[in-house]
Amino acid sequence: MPTQPTQFSRKDFLKTLFLGSFMIPFLHYCSKKGKSLLLKITGTNHILGHKLWAKDFPKPTEEIRTKYLIVGGGISGLSACRFFSQNQENNYLLLEMENHLGGNSSNRQNKFSKFPLGAHYLPLPNKENTEIIQFLKECKIYQGDNETGDPILDEYQMTFPQQERLFFKNSWQNDIVPQNGISTETKAEFNRFFKMMDEFKNRKDEEGQYWFAIPVHDSSRNDEVLQLEKIIFKDWLKHENFTSEELLWLLDYSCRDDYGLGIDYVSAWAGIHYFAGRKNNWSKKYKDQVFTWPEGNARLAKHFSKYTKEKSLQNHLVFDVKINDNDVEVLGFDNIQKKTKKIIAEKVLFATPQFVNERIFNNKKAEHFNYVPWLLTTITLQNDFGGDEELAWDNVIYGSDGLGYIYDQHQNVEQIMGEKVITYYRSFSTNDCKKARKKLYGLKENQLKNLVLEDLKKAHPMIEDFIIEMQFHKIGHAMIAPVPNQIFGNSEKAKQPIDGKVFFAHSDLSGISIFEEAFYQGLRTAKQMQRS
Repeated sequence: MPTQPTQFSRKDFLKTLFLGSFMIPFLHYCSKKGKSLLLKITGTNHILGHKLWAKDFPKPTEEIRTKYLIVGGGISGLSACRFFSQNQENNYLLLEMENHLGGNSSNRQNKFSKFPLGAHYLPLPNKENTEIIQFLKECKIYQGDNETGDPILDEYQMTFPQQERLFFKNSWQNDIVPQNGISTETKAEFNRFFKMMDEFKNRKDEEGQYWFAIPVHDSSRNDEVLQLEKIIFKDWLKHENFTSEELLWLLDYSCRDDYGLGIDYVSAWAGIHYFAGRKNNWSKKYKDQVFTWPEGNARLAKHFSKYTKEKSLQNHLVFDVKINDNDVEVLGFDNIQKKTKKIIAEKVLFATPQFVNERIFNNKKAEHFNYVPWLLTTITLQNDFGGDEELAWDNVIYGSDGLGYIYDQHQNVEQIMGEKVITYYRSFSTNDCKKARKKLYGLKENQLKNLVLEDLKKAHPMIEDFIIEMQFHKIGHAMIAPVPNQIFGNSEKAKQPIDGKVFFAHSDLSGISIFEEAFYQGLRTAKQMQRS
C-alpha cells in the first residue's frame, strides 16, 4: 500500500506557531527530556524456551502425580482448568513456562496506568456462543437480560465514545473507514464490499452451518468454503473487481490487526471471516462496541485465577514426554529451583503452540505454521499531549506500517488526569516471518524508538517532545497467521490426539489467534479428555 506523505495539517501548523511564539522555554525543557527519556525492552522468556533445542537439563529429583496435566497457561490452558473444575474434576495441575499466567492476554502497569502486553479487547460474542456468554456472566460483565430479552452489560467495561478514529488526508476523522474526500467510485466499492460481507455473514450450507462461524471449527466444510481457504485474499479481491486504494488499505489493515499478516498472505476465507464471522446478533443496543480494559485481556485471564489457585506451577518448562500403557510421564524444568520434576498423569493436554510441541514430540512438525512477530510499545506522555485533539480508544494512521495505538486510560472516569499512557501495536507482515523475528530481536532501544516514532510522527509531528518513557515489548511468535490451507488443512492434522492420552489445544490449531478460539480450544478438548 502506498504511504501518505508526512505533512502538517492546518491545525498542526497553527499549533506549532503558537508553541514557537509563546512556549520556547517549555519546548526547550521538553527537547532535553526527549533526549534522555527512559527506554526499556521486555519480552517473553524466549531464552528459557530456546533451551528446548539443547535439552541440557538435569535428571529428575522430584515426582508429582495428577490425573490431568495441562501444559501451557494461556487462555486455552486456563479454559481447560475452568472446565475441569466446573465438571467435578479437581485432580489437575497446570504448568507454565513464564512467571505469570495468561499468555498473550498479559499486562504490566506503571504508576499512571495498567497496559496490555498483547490482546486488548473482546468483541461481543455471537448469540450462538453460549459458553462465552456464560463466562461473561461469571465475570459480571453480562448481568442478565432486560424485559425485551436484550443483554444488560456493564458499560464501564466497554468502549466509551470516542471509540476509534483515523488519521486520513492530514486530519482525524471518526471511524477507521476512510470517508473524507474519497471518490464516488470508492464509496460505491465500499458499499458493494460491505453488502457482500453481510450476505456472507448470514450464509449457511444445506446442513444449516454458517459458512463463517466462531469458533471456526463450527464453520461449513462445503466445497465452495474450502475453495476460499485455498486462495489468497488479495487474489479474491482482484477477481471480484475491488481495486480502490482506500478499500484495499482498510482490508489490509484489518487482516494485519487480527492475523498479523495482510491481504497479500492470508487466505480469502480468513479475510472474509474477519467481517462475516461476527454476527452482531446478541445485542441490539451494543452492536459496534467491544469489551476492553486498561490491562487488555489480562482482565479476562484474571477471571480464570480461581480455577488455578494452588493448581499451577509457573517458571516450569516441559521438555520431554513418555507415553506408557497406563499413564504419561512428563519432565519439566523448574527454572527457579534449577531442578527437573517428573509429573505422572493419566492424560496430558498440551495447550502450547506447535513451534513448542515440535521440540517435544519428534513427529510434530510446525514448518507449515506461520507465527508473526509483533512489537508493542507503551508510551507515557505528558498530560498536554494531543492539545485540543481528543484521543480515541483506537487511533489509526492511514498508510502506516503500524496498527496505530490504544489509549490505555480511555475508560478513566476521573476528572483530574495525570500523564497519558498509550500502547502502539505493530505486526511484521512479510513472507518470511522467521527473518522478521530475527530482525526484531536484534533491534536495540534507539532503533526501536526511531521505528515507532517515524510511524507516529505522521499524525503527531511533535510527539517526541512529550514523551517521558517508552517500553518496548517484543513477541517473536505472537500469533498464528491463517495463510491458505492453514485452517482446514495444517491445523486439522496437528490437533489429533496421541493414543487417547495426549491431547492438543491452542488457538494456532484454529488458525486464528483470538480469545474465542483459544477459549473453545481449551474447553472442548478438556471435555474430550474427560469423556474418552
